[in-house]
Amino acid sequence: MKKENRIWFWSIAIIILVALTLIIINIANPNTQGSTVITDKEWYKGNSEAQVTLIEYSDFQCPACATYYQMINKIADDMGDDVQVVFRHYPLSSHPQAELAARAAEAAGQQDAFWQMHDKLFVHQNTWSNQSDAKDIFIGYAEELSLDIARFKSDIDNNDIKDAVKDDKRSGNQALVEGTPTLFLNGQKINNPRSYDKLRQAINDELSKLQ
Repeated sequence: MKKENRIWFWSIAIIILVALTLIIINIANPNTQGSTVITDKEWYKGNSEAQVTLIEYSDFQCPACATYYQMINKIADDMGDDVQVVFRHYPLSSHPQAELAARAAEAAGQQDAFWQMHDKLFVHQNTWSNQSDAKDIFIGYAEELSLDIARFKSDIDNNDIKDAVKDDKRSGNQALVEGTPTLFLNGQKINNPRSYDKLRQAINDELSKLQ
């Protein structure tokens, strides 16, 4: 083999080896950029400058998410100085009203009422989740929140709103989210805590590492 050919051969081999290594790392590590980078468009509670960030991928029609929402809300209330709690949409295809519910929350968010709608959707999950079309119910919630109803009706079907939900789900797919709720603590996927105390302890443990 000529010297020039050997150089090309080994150069290509090294490039292929590096590419394969990166692919293996990305497959093995679920904590991709999609799960760890916080943008200025996120819905969050707590301290945006906190050293600890808890990201939740959630589905408004998911019964387990309805259970966890109270726990996570309490974390934000009790530990708001020490943690930033970020909510991201991950509507499952098995929940036919979940994507519409996510859009309802986003539409309410356009009128600074994301979290109020978030809470209503979970509190009243049993009311709307079995409907063939829950839009009228969501409009009723918007009325209860004293939102501009004409704007809400327009926003819930707005392409930007739909894209916002899709972007959240896309980032979840990049992070290898498989179900809901899925939690990331400072970029690390964690097993769902069985209680408020265990979730609080996980956050305290993370805080201790950073001191």
